[in-house]
Amino acid sequence: MSRKQSHAGTVGIIAFLTAVFILAGAITALADDASKFVPGTKINGVLVGGMTVEEAKVQIEGFYGREYQLTIKETGGASEVIKGSDIQYQVVITDGLQNILAQQNSNGRVAGPDIDNSSVLKSTVTYQEEKLKERLDSLACVSSKDIVVTQNAKISDWQEGQPFTVIPEIQGNSVNRKKLDEVVRAALTQETRQISLEENGCYDTITVTSQDSGLAARCAALNQIREMKVTYLFGSQSEVLTGEQLCTWIEGSDQTGIHISGAKAAAYIQSLAGKYDTAGKARPFKAADGRDLSLSGAYGWRINQEAETQALIAIVQSGQSQERNPQYSLAAADRNVDWGGTYVEADMAAQHVYMYQNGSVIWDSPCVTGNVSKKLSTPEGIYTLAYKQTDRILRGDKKPDGTYEYESHVDYWMPFNGGIGFHDASWRSKFGGSIYQTGGSHGCINLPPKKAKALYELIYTGIPVICHY
Repeated sequence: MSRKQSHAGTVGIIAFLTAVFILAGAITALADDASKFVPGTKINGVLVGGMTVEEAKVQIEGFYGREYQLTIKETGGASEVIKGSDIQYQVVITDGLQNILAQQNSNGRVAGPDIDNSSVLKSTVTYQEEKLKERLDSLACVSSKDIVVTQNAKISDWQEGQPFTVIPEIQGNSVNRKKLDEVVRAALTQETRQISLEENGCYDTITVTSQDSGLAARCAALNQIREMKVTYLFGSQSEVLTGEQLCTWIEGSDQTGIHISGAKAAAYIQSLAGKYDTAGKARPFKAADGRDLSLSGAYGWRINQEAETQALIAIVQSGQSQERNPQYSLAAADRNVDWGGTYVEADMAAQHVYMYQNGSVIWDSPCVTGNVSKKLSTPEGIYTLAYKQTDRILRGDKKPDGTYEYESHVDYWMPFNGGIGFHDASWRSKFGGSIYQTGGSHGCINLPPKKAKALYELIYTGIPVICHY
């Protein structure tokens, strides 16, 4: 090596060392400024080395306001971006910057490529809710016409004349909108830059396949309903509910069973009650003298609609055809003719009482009914005997002095309409005729003692009693 070359080499080394010392000095000077973060400092993902606390706060908040964006990774390699500016995204650092700077100073302000000077601080995140909703709605993974909706296997809807079938499942690429909202909002709150829809479970998944044994069983049960019928019996009349009708009541089925419309079942039972209930309604009656009358009264048939509706729903769910008498809250003697062939008839116009047994008169007697002149006429109607009792004191209304309007002892008491009933009247010597017009009872039906005794021995609690003029 020549002297000239040696000199040149020495000069180069000196220059290099000088540059290194100058750079080292600059770095040292920067690192030694205790009012600034050390080089390489990252807070909430933003570089703030060489900045003061105030400058770092402005830098971090400004970055998220200007440059933040959330990348949404989708299946097939596609991705979409929600920009912070799209939703007025803002991050405000509430506190903690000064603590980080103090920690760096206490640790000797260490910096370098091998030193991790990154921190995450709590912050307040805000964005415009309505704008976020609009942006999510506009995402291709939500709104694209090419989306195939994932569907579980299910049972076909009812179609008249067609059996129920199992429709196979469809595996699509539809996104669960509620789950997407949750994942995106969590990412925004945590200032995350990227999320994967698949990794976060945002795609709809199949939970029921066509191989599901429970689904097949429900389909078979529905088809059993389709083939069944329920026949309601009302004496010589009947009403038939076909499987086709019943299928229109089905609201769906799941693991808990087949769901029947309570409203439709109730409406059907209500229609039966409207047609076949007789209690309180006028009914034709042929009197002993052959007259055709129309009489009403509390005695008769009345369907227990609430109980029968629940019973009908259970029957439909069972899929078993059957004949059925509905449940009644009131029942009469016969479903075809309420009073049947055994009853008591009081013809108040003729002032005569008859007892029928199996359609034939087995007892009769003249009587005295309520006093017409005192407006105490015995009411018309269809009733039933409440009970019967011997040795009874009948009393009128109680007067202010503690006595009663009247007190009468009877041997045989047979009430059928509140305080109105048949009884013996030993104080009378005559019965029948027009006595009731001016000398009638307080509303009861008076009978000769021997006739009352005979009637008492024949009648029973619940026997129909029909009063008419």
